[in-house]
Amino acid sequence: MQVPAYLLAKPTIPVALYSSEQLYTMEQTWFAQGNDSFSLMKQAAWHMSRYIEQFSEQPHTNASFKNNVYRRHICQRRASVWVAKGNNGGDGWLIAYYLQQMGWQVEIVTVGFDNRDFEIGNSTNDAHKNGPTSDAEKALQVALSADCDYQRFEDSAYSQDKQVDNYSQVDIYIDALFGIGLDRAPVGIYKLAICAFNKVSQQRHSLAIAVDIPSGLVASTGEVFDRVAIQADVTLCLIARKFGLHTKDGMDYSGAVIDIPLIPYQVNSKPLLPVATLINTAHGLNPRRQNSYKGSYGHVLVIGGNRVDGSQGMGGAAILSASSAMAAGAGKITVACHEAFHGALLTSLPDAMTINLHDQNGVKNLIREASVVAIGMGLGRDKKAEALFISYVQTAIAEKKPIVIDADGLYHLASLQRAGHKLIAQLKEYSAEYQVRLTPHSGEAARLLDKKVQEVEADRLAAIKQCATTYGGDWVLKGAGSLILEQKTAQQHIYVCGVGNAGMATAGMGDVLSGVVAGLLAQQDLEQQPRSLHQAVVVHGLAGDTLVNQINNSDNDTLLIGQRGLQAQDMPVAIRHVLQLITDDG
Repeated sequence: MQVPAYLLAKPTIPVALYSSEQLYTMEQTWFAQGNDSFSLMKQAAWHMSRYIEQFSEQPHTNASFKNNVYRRHICQRRASVWVAKGNNGGDGWLIAYYLQQMGWQVEIVTVGFDNRDFEIGNSTNDAHKNGPTSDAEKALQVALSADCDYQRFEDSAYSQDKQVDNYSQVDIYIDALFGIGLDRAPVGIYKLAICAFNKVSQQRHSLAIAVDIPSGLVASTGEVFDRVAIQADVTLCLIARKFGLHTKDGMDYSGAVIDIPLIPYQVNSKPLLPVATLINTAHGLNPRRQNSYKGSYGHVLVIGGNRVDGSQGMGGAAILSASSAMAAGAGKITVACHEAFHGALLTSLPDAMTINLHDQNGVKNLIREASVVAIGMGLGRDKKAEALFISYVQTAIAEKKPIVIDADGLYHLASLQRAGHKLIAQLKEYSAEYQVRLTPHSGEAARLLDKKVQEVEADRLAAIKQCATTYGGDWVLKGAGSLILEQKTAQQHIYVCGVGNAGMATAGMGDVLSGVVAGLLAQQDLEQQPRSLHQAVVVHGLAGDTLVNQINNSDNDTLLIGQRGLQAQDMPVAIRHVLQLITDDG
């Protein structure tokens, strides 16, 4: 069964994202106002059941999330609901009850239940002789009172790793095992159940629906331990959108996300500020004035592309950054790189000007003339390169130029931080008034923070905040669901980029991004938002998506670019295309 086509479209307006702690605070505030928790559970389950009913009524002819083929499937209204003992399981019991009332054939698969757990209301069970005590137990009672069929996972064919033909015919599998409280790897019978759920739903091409969040995914960080989590096609997200659904592993496990708000986003009658904002669209660009020239759109100076002794160097990094800055609309580009790369640069980008990276007087004069200085791409990591980095960044600070730092520039920044070099304090102070943008991936961020990569990845939100606190400036933490932190006046604002794809996990993509950041920043004719760091990240992601999502035209022999084999050098033409699409024709 495929995901309905209308769910595949990404939201065009920003979406507020919240942490687990904030979700608990919202709920407790709601209950403290006299609202009943079990009533909220019933309301949530009813709404989710209605969505599931709608899925069964859709003519599913779109491409499947699971096998990417086209086929029509008629849903027979048969569901398997998998529940554990917590409130998420309570939602599952009630969903099963409501679906059965709607005429569905429903089976409930319990995980981690003892036979005595089904004896609520039975006087022989001392623990429950006074009836159900928790909302989850009340939900169980409702379902069992309506004679909903259930079986223990431990006793079922699902736990025996048998062939799919031995399983009952089911159209929709519903995950109601764990909710937002999970912060560790599922183990034992729960790990087995998650693996079995994924296996049977995928083998049968059934729709996999997660209640609130896929079990095994950490709601506040997006982490999945040991790849043990429900592989959902659809997540029915209760109360507020979870941050972890859209970064790191969350993007691989959550599928299409549907919001079911239920209660106000308030604490003490005041709106609760989200931890981040999900963005999928770029800001529109104003058309250019006819009466303009190349100087009207800024001069980007790219400093990098060095050739260190004993190495062939990384001239390509500077070339990719420069070509992307020009594709982003910068009026002029100069590349300060090793002389060995001047020929290659002018061959691939004849629009650019060149200067010897090691001509310090010449480069410093160009810094004075430039609109933006982008430094670090292929700069090298030896002491000579470090000295150049210090000298050129200090000149940019003295000349009050916007600065973009990437790649080897970040390497030197981390070394200087450990050495207690004065440049760190200078840069941080400078960034409070002028534009400084830094674009690390997790490995570079780990070195900047003197942490292990695993520590950064375990809490990417905390990592990007620590980077900003330590060094100042605006930051991108690249990766699945890249995080963007912008320091707006006294308040930080964090964005999650919802576009881009795994094909962009290839050499040179970071250099391309640095060029887009610098190219947009240089264009003074643009307003603040279209020149922002989050705009550059979204444009970069949309360009990558443009390349892999081209629609094959049967009238010609156009070759398509997929995720496997996408190259950084493919990006400039797509960047130009995206910018044209978002430009207001007036």
